[in-house]
Amino acid sequence: MEFSKDFLKAKSPCAAGFRWFIRHQHEGRDYQLLLDNLVRDGRIEDACWLLSQFGPTDAELHLDHLEAEALVFAGSVIVHGDVRVAGVLRVGRSLQVGAGIRAARLEAGEDIQSGGAIFCGGALQAGGTVKAAWSVETQGDLACEKLRTGWGLDCQGNLTLSGEAQIGQELQVAGDIRCAKSLRSGGALSAQGNIHASHGIDAGGDVHCGKHLQADWGIRARGAITAAGAIKAGETLQAESDICAGPGYGVYAGLSVQMDAWEDCATVRAARKPEGLVSGHWQAQHADRAVA
Repeated sequence: MEFSKDFLKAKSPCAAGFRWFIRHQHEGRDYQLLLDNLVRDGRIEDACWLLSQFGPTDAELHLDHLEAEALVFAGSVIVHGDVRVAGVLRVGRSLQVGAGIRAARLEAGEDIQSGGAIFCGGALQAGGTVKAAWSVETQGDLACEKLRTGWGLDCQGNLTLSGEAQIGQELQVAGDIRCAKSLRSGGALSAQGNIHASHGIDAGGDVHCGKHLQADWGIRARGAITAAGAIKAGETLQAESDICAGPGYGVYAGLSVQMDAWEDCATVRAARKPEGLVSGHWQAQHADRAVA
């Protein structure tokens, strides 16, 4: 892709960025070279804006290791070793890394894949799947389609998924969790804000929610299910310990099931009958019948 003053001006760039282009660039300079020069001169946000305006390319950058102050690349980046970027790492398509990834801010138009752990000092965003063989830790929001980790997840912002999540160990989120499909963790699952999964929630330990907890299908925990607000499930609720909603709030099962089907499709099972159980079919832990 080549650029001219008129071509760029049609995209309504900021005045400072356009002046930089006039001073430093020539007619016909190619796309990636322009991104590289912006990054070199410390105009990282201008480079990110340019990539947002003109989109990705099919170019590939292959490296043994990546260590840089910042990188904005329009295509895909394939790194055999580890990645260490002090500032912004943004790629137009996918990022594939054989070892760990560490960046202050991380964004990919498609997938991010790491053979180790991912640490992001700010927001992490991907248009596709984020997959890490080890853990994922972010100091800001995390947004992607699907999320896969071999170990745990620690997100200090909001977690937003347009698909599903499969977390190998503990899942901790400081903000809200919004998941368009199923949410699964091998250990405890907790969020300080609201939790809403459009399919089901399945945790290998406790489920704890700092506000309202909702799954449009069922919720199952191999520990307790607790929330400071209401607990709502479209189908079943199952915990090996207690199910406790916040003071004054109710526990609801079977919200997506007809009442005459509650015994089969909207059972509630826990160590003790939950206080404030509003809907669903209560079944004591010792009952022979399995939870649907």
